[in-house]
Amino acid sequence: MNSNDNPALLLQSLRIQEAELTRAREVLREKERMLTTLMSNLEGMVYRCRDDEFWTMEFVSDGCRTLTGYRAEELIGNGRISYETITHPEDRLWVRAAIRGALQERRRFFVEYRIVTADGVVKWVWETGVGIYAPDDRLAAIEGFVQDVSRNKAAEHALRQAEERYRGIFENAVEGIFQTTADGQYLRANPALARIYGYDSPADLMANLSNIGGQLYVNPAQRGEFVRQMQEHGAVKNFVSEVRRRDGSVIWITENGRAVRDEDGKLLYYEGTVEDITENRRYQQRLEHQATHDALTALPNRSLLSDRLRQAVAYAKRYNQIVAVVFIDLDNFKLINDSLGHETGDNLLKAMSERMCENVRGSDTVARLSGDEFVILLRNEKAADDVTGTVHRIIRAICRPWRDQNQEIVVTCSAGISLYPRDGEDSATLLKYADAAMYRAKELGRNQIQFFTSEMNAAVRQRLDLQTRLHRALEQGEFVLHYQPKMDLATRTVIGMEALLRWLPPDEQMIGPDVFIPLAEESGFIVPLGEWVLREACRYTRQLHDAGFGRLQVAVNISARQFHQRDLTHRIRAVLEESGLEPEFLQLELTESLVMHDAEHFVATLEALDRLGVQLAVDDFGTGYSNLAYLKRFPVSRLKVDRAFVRDIISDPDDATIVKAVISLAHSLGLGVVAEGVETAEQLDFLAANNCDEIQGYLISRPVPPEQFELFLRDTLKPPLAAA
Repeated sequence: MNSNDNPALLLQSLRIQEAELTRAREVLREKERMLTTLMSNLEGMVYRCRDDEFWTMEFVSDGCRTLTGYRAEELIGNGRISYETITHPEDRLWVRAAIRGALQERRRFFVEYRIVTADGVVKWVWETGVGIYAPDDRLAAIEGFVQDVSRNKAAEHALRQAEERYRGIFENAVEGIFQTTADGQYLRANPALARIYGYDSPADLMANLSNIGGQLYVNPAQRGEFVRQMQEHGAVKNFVSEVRRRDGSVIWITENGRAVRDEDGKLLYYEGTVEDITENRRYQQRLEHQATHDALTALPNRSLLSDRLRQAVAYAKRYNQIVAVVFIDLDNFKLINDSLGHETGDNLLKAMSERMCENVRGSDTVARLSGDEFVILLRNEKAADDVTGTVHRIIRAICRPWRDQNQEIVVTCSAGISLYPRDGEDSATLLKYADAAMYRAKELGRNQIQFFTSEMNAAVRQRLDLQTRLHRALEQGEFVLHYQPKMDLATRTVIGMEALLRWLPPDEQMIGPDVFIPLAEESGFIVPLGEWVLREACRYTRQLHDAGFGRLQVAVNISARQFHQRDLTHRIRAVLEESGLEPEFLQLELTESLVMHDAEHFVATLEALDRLGVQLAVDDFGTGYSNLAYLKRFPVSRLKVDRAFVRDIISDPDDATIVKAVISLAHSLGLGVVAEGVETAEQLDFLAANNCDEIQGYLISRPVPPEQFELFLRDTLKPPLAAA
């Protein structure tokens, strides 16, 4: 029986078909919902368009609003605007051509171009699609997907810029940049690295420098140390090495680098930078050399000598040897320096240093401490007799005649020797004792050798004690000034006095200036001490003026260290203002050697003092054998003839001739002359007969304390002058 003949079966069949249809519709609706949801969640726009002039949209997904700023209905059927119009004008033609070409070849197309959104924003988009063909192979439609890739495009642009910057840095950097394998093969190198190592190009470098450790580093072990630090720390910083350039020359470099590894920690390569620090290194070496060597002779200085002496003592202690410290001082060098000029003096010092170096072993050291003082460190000596023989050989070399500018000069020297371990076990003690022995050699007549003895030790301690007490003496008021009058020969009246420093420790005898002044000069204490003398002399002179003793002028000696002060003129002006003494009543006495030394440097100070109104005199004139005409350059008003020439002017025709010549030539230059050390009436008469202007000496008065000096003035000044 047919189901059509049975209404019940027919009804059941219809119900089944309806249920299946309902289920099919639900599946279809679910698929549509899923498809709608899927397209809605896509970051981009799904489309279907016709193959016409404007590629009119038949369908666009909801993503079009986010992508283009337009609603779907504004694009479908070109309701408001066509997608072709949204495409950036500069990209329309090539985009259509690219898509058309792919469609003709029936392949999927991929294009990246720009669009202009509804609010005028330019976006980069990526589009992919295919052609949909009818059964008759006619292109029926185009379906595709458009996605916003502006962010990716910006990232790519930034990456390209970064790559370009890196490439620019890599190619144009002044520092060398490298990548190498762990075994010393170059992977990459920039032009700067090639230049640093002396190659024409990076390719030339990588082709010819195949073994970094063996070819590049002067010390091949440096490459091993470089790799060790890389393995241990993963980086190196400021790794300094000597390397050979392609031409064989040696330069200094500093490297910074790091080890580059993959995700599994496997080493890929080393990369880093190289900088040529040769000039900096040489400059540093020059600074180090200057800090440890004498500028004139290039010999080690005191600092380097002390270091080598410490090393020598440590070595001698270990191997039971003798170390000798020889302190050498050139005799009468100051006279040569002042008489023949400092250029000759400098040449002499260099020549003597060369002679010393020629007569010692390579293990010994010749050092210059200062001026004409040298120290020779003799190592590995067996006995004192061996030291004596070596020092005698050195002294014979020094004493050979030396010629400079067709002038032959003979130099002698005094040498003091201390020995380790006999005399001391540290460098400071050995130097101090050798110095003491040298002074003893000078005291015994110069041009000889003296070994240090225990008696000298006592003298050294006394000298150090005196130097320590010297600094306290000024604070404790132990210094006093004595005054020696100066007489005008024409009027036979006292016109002034010289202020002379004396040291009077409590409950002790007076210490003479010949003892403490050299100590003050050596230590630099002469500067504050000299300032005290200047202040006290000006104060006392003004006191004499106020007491009615006449308009006396006080003479004060200025040391070389004081004269070197940059603010000397300012200090003297301040002292004059403080004391109330008028500048014309202060006479500064400068030694001849000080005035003749570096005249160009001192002339400005002398002229400033002259403008201040202070009188200037050259003390001890004649001892340096200087040319009087040279004094025309300086604003000095007085020359003081040294007592050495005055002492024998009656009995020695040569001294008499010298004094006459000095007086005559000084007057021709408009300078006054003061004779020192006048002790007899015959000397006075000789000086008066030869028109000497002023005298001072024991014939008039010894230097006396202020109280006695005032008594002397009361006894010698005429009543009208005393009442002035």
